[in-house]
Amino acid sequence: MSKKTTLTISSKNYSSWSLRGWLMLKFSGLPFQEVQVAPDDMDNRAELLLLSPSILVPRLDHDGCKVWDTLAIGEYLNEHQPKAHLLPSDPVARAYCRSICGEMHSGFSALRASLPMNIKAKFDSFKVWSKAQIDINRILVIWQDCLATYGGPFLFGKSPTLADAMFAPVVTRFLTYNIDLDESAKRYCSHIMAMPEMKEWVMGAREEPDDIEELEVEF
Repeated sequence: MSKKTTLTISSKNYSSWSLRGWLMLKFSGLPFQEVQVAPDDMDNRAELLLLSPSILVPRLDHDGCKVWDTLAIGEYLNEHQPKAHLLPSDPVARAYCRSICGEMHSGFSALRASLPMNIKAKFDSFKVWSKAQIDINRILVIWQDCLATYGGPFLFGKSPTLADAMFAPVVTRFLTYNIDLDESAKRYCSHIMAMPEMKEWVMGAREEPDDIEELEVEF
């Protein structure tokens, strides 16, 4: 008999990595239960305040297997749920998908530091630092290339992949900080935010108390 599947996450309002892992599971179609760590948990706070490079959240527990790196979660789910097509079937597109997922996983540090994820907040006149703008420009190039090459509405065509899960928190950041976007990027952001999965996540984020006071400052 299979053991239950759980995903341990932290804040829905602030944790971009939790959103990524959660969306991957949703896209995979594998039923799971959420386990949310307490807001005052020290590891949770370290993750949200960008103070720790190694955090074991989100963590997938499935049939005795524990997976805690977000990209590893995505690769595991792709192997376990192949019909979900979390990676494109075409080898060239699959390699490109893995490349931009890896770039999101390890890069864009200026964007992360100066525009932290905060779904409930809205800054209409936020001053974007030059290094963060370089990250934003690179992300928009990735989106433009994928949408033009694979036809949208998702980055690799008509179905969401790991890439859309990886970039979904960036969508929320662009909306929170009112980043100037071209029409193609606006349509992509609107499409991501209209997904039932994102609506469910945002609803959960809005129900959270504002416990992490340090993250309420305007960077």
